[in-house]
Amino acid sequence: MTDGNVSDPGNQRTTGPAGRPKPSLQDIYETDRIAPPKHMREESYADMGNADIPVERYFSKEYHDREVEKVWRKTWQWACRLEDIPNVGSHVVYNIVHDSLIVVRTGTGPKDIRAYVNSCLHRGTILRKEGGCVKQFRCPFHGFTWALDGTLKEVPGAWDFKHIKWEEFSLPEARVDTWGGFVFINFDRNCEDLLSYLEILPDHFKEFDLENRYKAIHVAKIMPCNWKLCAEAFVEAYHVPFAHPQSLPYYGDSNTQYDTWPGVRHINRMISAQGVPSPSLGEGFDQEKTRTLMERDTPFYKSSEPVVDGQSPRARFADIARRKISRSSGRDVSGIADAVALDLIQYSVFPNFVQFGGVGLAAGYRFRPYQDDPERSIMEIFFLFPKSEDGSHPIPPDIVWLTEEEPWSTVEAMGSAAMVVDQDTDNLMRIQKGIRTSRKPGATLATYQESRIRHFHRTLDAYMAAE
Repeated sequence: MTDGNVSDPGNQRTTGPAGRPKPSLQDIYETDRIAPPKHMREESYADMGNADIPVERYFSKEYHDREVEKVWRKTWQWACRLEDIPNVGSHVVYNIVHDSLIVVRTGTGPKDIRAYVNSCLHRGTILRKEGGCVKQFRCPFHGFTWALDGTLKEVPGAWDFKHIKWEEFSLPEARVDTWGGFVFINFDRNCEDLLSYLEILPDHFKEFDLENRYKAIHVAKIMPCNWKLCAEAFVEAYHVPFAHPQSLPYYGDSNTQYDTWPGVRHINRMISAQGVPSPSLGEGFDQEKTRTLMERDTPFYKSSEPVVDGQSPRARFADIARRKISRSSGRDVSGIADAVALDLIQYSVFPNFVQFGGVGLAAGYRFRPYQDDPERSIMEIFFLFPKSEDGSHPIPPDIVWLTEEEPWSTVEAMGSAAMVVDQDTDNLMRIQKGIRTSRKPGATLATYQESRIRHFHRTLDAYMAAE
């Protein structure tokens, strides 16, 4: 199962790397009232060495240009949610560096989604600058028009274009597929199928039911750093004590479990326990502080119900979460595991998509280069809420776009998450500047706590080396 330390596979327990703080995540799970699902009781620690990561890949224009060819034009990328394109003709525009796609619903069936290269075949004009709902795609420059199925429909002054073969003048397409309510695209028509690319993810997310959620919040911001630096800041908890000290009373930062699986290229995972204090605060930390401070910072866990004698904050918060999720969704989730109700269960999909599991609120990230600049990027955060029992949901909101100068806390709907990301944004600006002034040619990573970053770069290196 792993390249690391493994104990009895019958109870799905492993010891992980030696020397990490106790209790481990799996030790915490031993005390939960309702145990986690099997895949969360598994631990896979693959030793990937300790070589430095060359820093030039965070600012080199030459490296960035090769990424466009080797990564962005060869990988599956999340483009939108199904609820973003609910009707025939509904579409979004997905941009990545120089490439642009129109992702459009062409029919009423679940697979009636196409992704067209967003360029007029006459003289190259961008057909759509933004999403919407249309009956056809018409070039604003000379009026060349394509039907929703991508076939050429109208050529003004057609007498002067007798050399065009209409049947060969359809809009070029990228590949499209869906999973979990997400629409993915791949510019490489010969790529592997999406489900194969997602490896273990569909199996691990079966009970999280992402198809029955809708996008309730979507915020994007131009970030002052390379897209890889931005992504790396959100896939490890090692930085929490110094970047987010306010969360230590209720966030098990160094209890976090990091999983990389041998043979799994595109997916890695971390799980962080909530409702427990950081080991850095010591064994004698007052649990009452854990309860009151988590309620203060995350009002979802606040309840007027009396505190039960002897009940841990983690057990109380799990009970509160189950009751509130049941009420808000109209579904009985009283039997879900404490960990599923509470914990930060985060999976990365190479190259740039991060999705949290769980049954209540589920969040996700997307990271992309900003235009053609290797030292700026776009970071997006979205929140998925459960649909009503009949499958209905509000209309998804438009993306809220922030400039580099606007803090995430501008968006009140993000709640306490905005402050945390603002703290990270300040540090990311310092990191981008720091690697430029550094005389050290590589970034040094922790063996375990930053293993997801190393796994990402191992996969990146494989794509960059491919012929």
